[in-house]
Amino acid sequence: MSAEAPVFALRAVGLSRGGRPLVDGVSLDIHAGEVLAIMGENGAGKSTLLRILSGDLAPDRGTVQFHGTPLTTWSALTQARQRAVMPQQSSMSFAFSAFEVVLLGRSPHDAGQPGDVDRAVAREAMRRTDAWQFAERSYPTLSGGERARVMLARAFAQVLRDPDGSATGDPRARALLLDEPSAALDIAHQHAAFHAIRALAAAERVAVVTVLHDPNLVASHADRVALLRHGRLMAVGSVDETLTESLMSACFSIPMKRLRHPTRDVPLLVATTD
Repeated sequence: MSAEAPVFALRAVGLSRGGRPLVDGVSLDIHAGEVLAIMGENGAGKSTLLRILSGDLAPDRGTVQFHGTPLTTWSALTQARQRAVMPQQSSMSFAFSAFEVVLLGRSPHDAGQPGDVDRAVAREAMRRTDAWQFAERSYPTLSGGERARVMLARAFAQVLRDPDGSATGDPRARALLLDEPSAALDIAHQHAAFHAIRALAAAERVAVVTVLHDPNLVASHADRVALLRHGRLMAVGSVDETLTESLMSACFSIPMKRLRHPTRDVPLLVATTD
């Protein structure tokens, strides 16, 4: 895709638990500025692969490099300065305001002492994710969709450049790892969130990896797609190369029909059950 060295490089990565492979022999490059969607049915290994990329899980086979260096050599703090993670679920019972939650995304950069720049970045992150209107509300009182937008803003705040255009610390491309970020969002906010994610990737060369289930959301917003089945990589490539009837039917164990989107030149996938 690019002559530039990948942000992440995985080679024959595997992880097993109880004798069962969760991720099995995955080799994959992830580049600055792209949105890579990971798809597969429940239990395919998507979240496990994302946790390996985040450094939360160590593979028992293969290698993971981050900016050309083994991920295991990066300290937790240095990783946090270079990549943000939005998990499927985030538990927070403290009565922080939504803005305070987003400001936590600046913790790796501000040493626990947020300044004016950190607050400006947090405000910008909330603006981009359409969360600013409830900045002063208590986080536990928010709806599921509102919390999702706040958590996305928190992840944005961790990887956004400073207002003067600089990136705090290491100038190399940052990474954003998202596990089903649109699950709690309505249709309008799903697309709005991914417009913001794509804009961030393009403007600031952030490498985005996102786990998604909706093929039509993927078709509209991903640059490349990685299909997983039983922990193995079935295919990786462009939307048109991967979202085919045969691959999607096999990946999700359900017959799929591929059409074309009525207003955009992207595939439209429909399940064709009886």
